Amino acid sequence: MSDSLILAGREFRSRLIVGTGKYPTLQVMREAHEASGADMVTVAVRRVDLKARGPENLLDHIDTKRIFILPNTAGCYTADEAVRTARLGREAGLSHWVKLEVIGDEKTLFPDTEGLLAATRILVKEGFIVLPYTSDDVVVARKLEEAGAAAVMPLGAPIGSGLGIQNRINIQLVREAVKVPVIVDAGVGTASDATIAMELGVDGVLMNTAIALAAQPVRMAHAMRLAVESGREAFLSGRMARKMYASASSPIDGLIGR
Repeated sequence: MSDSLILAGREFRSRLIVGTGKYPTLQVMREAHEASGADMVTVAVRRVDLKARGPENLLDHIDTKRIFILPNTAGCYTADEAVRTARLGREAGLSHWVKLEVIGDEKTLFPDTEGLLAATRILVKEGFIVLPYTSDDVVVARKLEEAGAAAVMPLGAPIGSGLGIQNRINIQLVREAVKVPVIVDAGVGTASDATIAMELGVDGVLMNTAIALAAQPVRMAHAMRLAVESGREAFLSGRMARKMYASASSPIDGLIGR
């Protein structure tokens, strides 16, 4: 049975989205992409040379026949800066899709939700498919959906922290509050974190550092692929109810001699 991720009417086979930064080499990045099974990767518009192509340009190490490039506005601290960056990516031929980031705090890299909403409204009116990185805040998630976001992407923990999902309740509340897909973005450190995110019922997980900075990035990419798939299957299966006390795996009712 098909259980694809649908974003803005486009089908993606994998529910894992990966990044392109921090890898030891571009070749390792390419191999990790393959091992992850991801068919969408995110690229920071401000960190690539959109004109000069060649062996040192990461864009030439992405298999665009198989992988969809999602430009992002990483490093932008104002709505105006993020909007200009998104426009630059589109004009350079990357995509009219954008993973929208408007950072509000340099230390935590938490989003500026006010600026994020403003940038979302502008870009949606200009025909962009906007996937905003946001806080795990129900009210902000609803406002982003109302502004036309194609998905909401709440953080699990600070970007690059590897702390895992810090507030499971908020992630669940966001999932229940909006009709658009919910993708956990930021904070995953290892495979169990990705599984937990998917077991909460989110539609996908986006990660970069957890794979790129692993001792063996390609192997970790494969682990993350399995983790996302496993978490999704567990969510769809419907877990057993939690109980306070023990319940025998082999019921004694009906045993011979009783």
